[in-house]
Amino acid sequence: MKHFIHPSRRSFLRGSAAMGSAAMLMHPRMAFAQSIGDQELRTVGLSVTVQERILNDFKERSGVGSVSGKADIYPNTQTELLSGSNAYDVWETIGERLPAMTITNTIKSIPTSDIPAWQNIREIFKTASPGVPRPQIADQIWADDAQTELWMVPTVFNFDSVGYRPDLVSAEEANTWTSIFDEKFKGKTGLNVDPLIAFGQAILAMNALGLLEVPNPGNPDRKAIDEASKFLIAKKKDGQFRALWGDFGELVNLLASGEMILADAWQPAVMAVKAQGIPCSYAVPKEGYRGWSIGISQLANSPNDLAVKAYADYWLSGPPAVTVSEQGYYSPTTDIKNVMPADKYAFWYEGKPWVGPPERGIKEGDLRDGGSLAERSSQVAYWHQWPDEYDHLIMKWDEFLSA
Repeated sequence: MKHFIHPSRRSFLRGSAAMGSAAMLMHPRMAFAQSIGDQELRTVGLSVTVQERILNDFKERSGVGSVSGKADIYPNTQTELLSGSNAYDVWETIGERLPAMTITNTIKSIPTSDIPAWQNIREIFKTASPGVPRPQIADQIWADDAQTELWMVPTVFNFDSVGYRPDLVSAEEANTWTSIFDEKFKGKTGLNVDPLIAFGQAILAMNALGLLEVPNPGNPDRKAIDEASKFLIAKKKDGQFRALWGDFGELVNLLASGEMILADAWQPAVMAVKAQGIPCSYAVPKEGYRGWSIGISQLANSPNDLAVKAYADYWLSGPPAVTVSEQGYYSPTTDIKNVMPADKYAFWYEGKPWVGPPERGIKEGDLRDGGSLAERSSQVAYWHQWPDEYDHLIMKWDEFLSA
């Protein structure tokens, strides 16, 4: 299962600047009686998963003694954790960053036998898809070849694309990663501040433009990194980007105001703009999507083992899976079909028209951008991953930031 090369500890430090399980969650005190009430759950992750309503609901359902959460971007949290912080029990991280945690013994594995809801996990988390560069998420999350121990319990996944204002940009113009770098939209596009995201999509665009031929944009060699760096720096100096965004709210505000009309975007941000009554769409890039999964990793120094495992199972068992699905993400478990209203599941997962009254900018007859889960998952260009040349990539990213 190991399809990536683990760099040294130094490289990470340098570069880090089924209804059954749903029913169990309804009676968590039965499963964790007498001990979970003495534990706490301290989590850190992106604001799209570390949500107060989710944490409050978990506390009520589980009976855990106390719950707290902090929202921060991945590079910041990785630096904090690798510096020895013991402030958290869970990092709600992304699969690509797991090597940084495993090689440094910062996290410990979680047995699937301790997560009742794991029994109905989607196949994409167990078996790699043909025709897509590896590693994929099925290569990243497992601590053993027998698939009994997880470095990360997936809680949400999606296929990222370009968010755009269809009242200002046509779908034909937006349905390509090259649109972010198109001179036609100079000063009105946005780029994410995570270098592992930015470089990959720049290389996707450069491949499409005939400037590069990189089979796996998620793992470029030094030459490709150098060329992508030159490309990014030239675009930055020419005023291509309105913003380098890192915060969800910032992205929403920039798209809603029209200051940015195209950006590599998280789908919930597109939905949040639509909810304001402002047209916003998610492109279907001809080069393919970027696949990723966020999940729960247990910090090795956490004393709250039961709370962490209860939190992971809760994510796969109902309420938070519905919450993130309605933001435009997917739940890793097929159990979601049993706990989500049938018409809503049909819209979000099966590509069926919206039925019922308007909701957050979605109207009767509307279709989800990109179609069904099956359609979107069949058009993945690559999965986010930790590149072999991480040190070099970060050095070139620093040059881009200072240019």
